[in-house]
Amino acid sequence: MISPQVPLLEVKNLNVSFGHHHVVQNVSFTLTPGSCLALVGESGSGKSVTARSLIGLAGKHSKVSAQTLAFKGTDLLSLNQRTWRNLRGKDLGFILQDALTSLDPLRKIGREIDDALRIHTQLSPTTRAERVIELLMSVGLDDPEVRAGQLSGELSGGMRQRALIASAIALEPGLIIADEPTTALDATIAAQVLDLLGALRQQGSGMLLISHDLAAVSRVADDIAVMHNGRILESGSAEQVLGNPQHPYTQRLLAAVPAGKPRHTRLSVQPLIKVPGLEPTPQVAVAPDEPRYPVLTAHNLSKSFKMPNGASFTAVHKASFELLPGKTLSVIGESGSGKTTTARMVLGLLKPDTGAVTLFGSPWSKLSEAQRRPRRPQLGAIYQDPLSSFDPRFNVGQLLADALSFGATRSSRKHLTRIKELLNLVGLESGFITRNPATLSGGQRQRLAIARALAPNPRVLICDEPVSALDVSIQAQVLDLLDDLQRQLGLSYVFITHDLSVARHMSDDVVVMRRGALVESGPTEEVFTAPAHPYTRALLAAAPEVLRS
Repeated sequence: MISPQVPLLEVKNLNVSFGHHHVVQNVSFTLTPGSCLALVGESGSGKSVTARSLIGLAGKHSKVSAQTLAFKGTDLLSLNQRTWRNLRGKDLGFILQDALTSLDPLRKIGREIDDALRIHTQLSPTTRAERVIELLMSVGLDDPEVRAGQLSGELSGGMRQRALIASAIALEPGLIIADEPTTALDATIAAQVLDLLGALRQQGSGMLLISHDLAAVSRVADDIAVMHNGRILESGSAEQVLGNPQHPYTQRLLAAVPAGKPRHTRLSVQPLIKVPGLEPTPQVAVAPDEPRYPVLTAHNLSKSFKMPNGASFTAVHKASFELLPGKTLSVIGESGSGKTTTARMVLGLLKPDTGAVTLFGSPWSKLSEAQRRPRRPQLGAIYQDPLSSFDPRFNVGQLLADALSFGATRSSRKHLTRIKELLNLVGLESGFITRNPATLSGGQRQRLAIARALAPNPRVLICDEPVSALDVSIQAQVLDLLDDLQRQLGLSYVFITHDLSVARHMSDDVVVMRRGALVESGPTEEVFTAPAHPYTRALLAAAPEVLRS
């Protein structure tokens, strides 16, 4: 092991450009064994390009220069490809955010992890197989023997991310570069992964953590560097940067974190969206003893699926809840708890094995699709990954015209006035009409997804992880937008999320799911301040909080 006094990683005046576009400018930092530096900033700030430059993967057309770029005293700028291949995995571990594209879809998970052990160690096949199971267990995967034999496409997003982490740490590398390692993970699994990375630090591994999750950063980082437009604006100890931020940009990032912010408190600096001619929907006063009829009711919903081995898997078991008019009901729980399956049954995309969904007091789930179709505009959906839900052949105007016409005609000219109104409603200019969604930023795509969901004038929206892939400041804008729209249009939301701070900030009521069952429900503040079920208490205890002075 190298001396703690010698930098594990030394970066001085790192610059990265693509043609005339400078994406990283004069970035400098050092990292010592056993310490963790977090690079924090929004998408496009240069965090990931900085990380990729440290492992020789900045990109084919990139130009990388630095006064110093050294790992354990070795000049990284002078390495050839063969030397890089020997370093990656063995000495430099890299955890990517997008596990779906990082794992080979045609190879089993166990084989993916075994490759690093087979190439870089002299372990026997039996010992390597045992080590693979140990690694899968260490990242919190249940049934590791089964998971090792599955393809990446057979795992949930959180499971894939954990498998990728297991592969990256298989050889206990001296430096771990983790690019958004917990973004797709639930609170309890994210806590396990952060604890695991912390244990590797205690063994001497240094860590460069790239994240927009300030709560996760506060849990593991010794020091923080805040990046914006390719430059480091502020750096220092985690306590200093999070507890007493000096730069206005850092202050805005912290202000956007929903944790601790009461319902209807604005998170972003953007003003309240007000559409000309659209007044807030008045809320009818209801006497305390007068019943409020739910707009949506789920009663004893159950759904099972057949596994490849012929066994039956119960995804949801006797789940019941109701959504009141103009309110938000959050559904929280770990990956695999049944949240999305429940949402698909509510939307009428899956038929419940037992139980039923009613919409505005009338049957919904028990109807045929032909019977549901005239009522479909009443119920809309916003998904986690909007780009994959868009037809790649359509531009923005055509997507909205398609939603407005409900499959009849896709003429954007016919619906031009309404399309402009929808874009204005979500804070996008009319110039976006001719844009391809692939050219939009993540926040712009999500705004477009909201506009599309609003096109048929729904009264209820199912929001399935609508902000989990967004940076904290963009997330704040989208959450504020949803809140503005709810108050202006009188919308009711079912909000599915694994982010507990988002659920607490956005919802009036909450239900907690575990292994397909609804284990607790009630008013949001009641559940968060006095959870009754042990699982809810464990879930809340696992959620990291941003350090503040």
